[in-house]
Order: sequence, then structure tokens, then C-alpha cells
Amino acid sequence: MTTAKDLFIIAMDPQPERSVGQGDLSLALAGAELIDLIDAGTVTVDEDRIVPGEASAPQDRLLGEAAALLTRESPHERIEDWLWRRGKDLSAAYQAALEEDGELTRKRSGRLSFGSERVEPVDTPARRAAAERWEEREPVLAALASAIGVEGGPSDEEPGLDDEAVTVVVTAVHDAVMELEAVRQRRTIENSAFANLWRGP
Repeated sequence: MTTAKDLFIIAMDPQPERSVGQGDLSLALAGAELIDLIDAGTVTVDEDRIVPGEASAPQDRLLGEAAALLTRESPHERIEDWLWRRGKDLSAAYQAALEEDGELTRKRSGRLSFGSERVEPVDTPARRAAAERWEEREPVLAALASAIGVEGGPSDEEPGLDDEAVTVVVTAVHDAVMELEAVRQRRTIENSAFANLWRGP
């Protein structure tokens, strides 16, 4: 399993305090893919830009798609731009892939058969491996989960990242998620002002 798939499984854990927005998750998944590509030697990071290397394409299908989308011409793409471009609807792509692989299942949330559906991780070796990585507070997974508001690991101490390129990516994910939240808040204020205008004094 990749870091992105582990992150998706952790984010889908059915606990009320772990409600994660799809946009936030998509940005973090794009960051997780980039970190796995760095680890595989597929890319390097030059300041805030992604420089493709010569490593072979990853075996994982979604990670392979990510590698194929890299900008190979100079000037190379900025990490922030990559997160927004690759992250578009990425959580839906991961959900579809994990359902296809039998890692996720759909369940009815109510007692009635026509209740709304929710998606839950299946108890598979991959889910157990993701859970173990989470319980150990593996630094990369913990940092990405924290960026999207998933807390609750056993340790109160935030683990440090010992790779500068990975740190740059995680910081970019944090910034992108904050930017997305600012956009949401601005839209809420604008919509509220518009509604008040129509209601009148």
C-alpha cells in the first residue's frame, strides 16, 4: 500500500471526530503521492519545484498516474500548483480504486434498507498495516493526517520529519488546506450577505 492509500483508510475510519472534507483529503492525497515519488527516486525537490528523475514508473496504478502527470520541462512545476492540479477530485479516484480492490465497502447507515450509504474500510491486511502505521505515529502519515484535522494518535508529541524535501511537501499541504478553508469561509460570508440582501431590513 502507498502512503496515499494508508491516509485514505485512516481518514475513512468511522469516528465522528474524524470527519474530513473531500477537498482537504484530495490535497493531502496529492501530497502523499508526491512523498512516495520522492521516496522511490522518481522525483526530487529543488526549493519548491518538483524535478522528475529517471526512475521507472511505480507499480501502483494511481501512483503511476501521478508520475505520468509530472511536468518534465523546465521550469518545473511548483509543489503548491501540483497539489491543486493533481488533487482535483483525487479522493473520489482513491475511493473508487480501493472499492475495486476490495479495501472499502458500502454500508447503509440506517436500519432501513433505503438509508443513506457510507463507505467503510474492510478488515484486510492492508487496513491492518495502515492502522499499525497510524498507531506507531509514523511521521509522514501523522503529519499528513494532522494537516487535514485527523488527530488521535497515541502520542502527544508531534514526530519530526527527517527529510527536507518531505518537510517542504507537508508544509505545502498544510498551506493548501488552510487556503481552501479560507475560500470556504469567504463563500459562506458572501452567501450570507447575499441572503440578507434579499431578505431586506
